[in-house]
Amino acid sequence: MDIQNFDIPRYLAALPLFQEMTSAELQRLATGCRLRRFSRGDTVFRVGTPCEEFHVTVSGQVKLFALSPAGQEKIIELAGPGITFAEALMFTDKPYIVNAQALADSLLLSVGKAAVVREIESDPRFAMRMLAGISRRLHGLVHDVQAYSLHSGMQRVIGYLLNSLPEDVEDAAALALSSAGCGARPMALKARTLDISLPVSKATIASRLSITPEYFSRVLHDLEAEGLIRMDKRDIHIPDAARLASHTLQ
Repeated sequence: MDIQNFDIPRYLAALPLFQEMTSAELQRLATGCRLRRFSRGDTVFRVGTPCEEFHVTVSGQVKLFALSPAGQEKIIELAGPGITFAEALMFTDKPYIVNAQALADSLLLSVGKAAVVREIESDPRFAMRMLAGISRRLHGLVHDVQAYSLHSGMQRVIGYLLNSLPEDVEDAAALALSSAGCGARPMALKARTLDISLPVSKATIASRLSITPEYFSRVLHDLEAEGLIRMDKRDIHIPDAARLASHTLQ
């Protein structure tokens, strides 16, 4: 991707947060943005660094994580293309409370606080859209805490796999997911074959699900032994998505 010719206003217009902004507003906001490339393993920001902007992953993937005093890593979120992060913290006048690192070669768009505040002051509707986005993130974090507290490791893994499915999968058996409480998005699944590819390492996904890498691998092998999935390295074939979802009820 050619950064020099990257159309920032056009990209912003495609994001839900900015979709209702006028061309002039997008142009003003773009003046407070910066576009940067990160190689795999590069640090985006560290705990304690001043937070004066929020970020959007244009391409690649970024992990947000915390470190225990013993150096153990806990992944808070994986931010893929189109995902924003650090927007809530930006308004607190406090430094970053987590670390961010590129998991792959990534392109990030950072939106400066001053430009955002200027648009909020000129259009209260923009503030409402930002609040809605922050609320969705908070809801997601609360949902994660509930999943880690109330759901088994098996349910978390199945929920992760089902959340990885395409958004346009047709409805058919929503009760299987909602009753299981496995953390998958509230959608129904027809008895159809589906294929997904794990976007990051198994160890990274395990940290995100608050389980050990060994347990994550064991669950995958157990699901494969029961014929619910078929694995080929990071590629996972699901012969029957509805049957996999209903497995959490057993």
